[in-house]
Amino acid sequence: MSTPYLCPNCKSNRTRFNIIEQHVKSVKLDPQTGDIIEELEQSSLDPFHISYKGPHYKVQCGICGSIENELSFIKRAQLS
Repeated sequence: MSTPYLCPNCKSNRTRFNIIEQHVKSVKLDPQTGDIIEELEQSSLDPFHISYKGPHYKVQCGICGSIENELSFIKRAQLS
């Protein structure tokens, strides 16, 4: 995170951001009630449950509120 950011939406913010850490929790839900039946470990997912492959961080612009992958903010800063 020691890379400059620039908001890809408002294209003016370089200083105010919210870093959103994503913590994955794999669960099995009851189809009728939506209650959690079981919490699953990433190492023991059944064959029908795909593990999360998304980013660990998302970034929100502190000016316009846009939320994107961190790479979008980094690439926009490199282009300008």
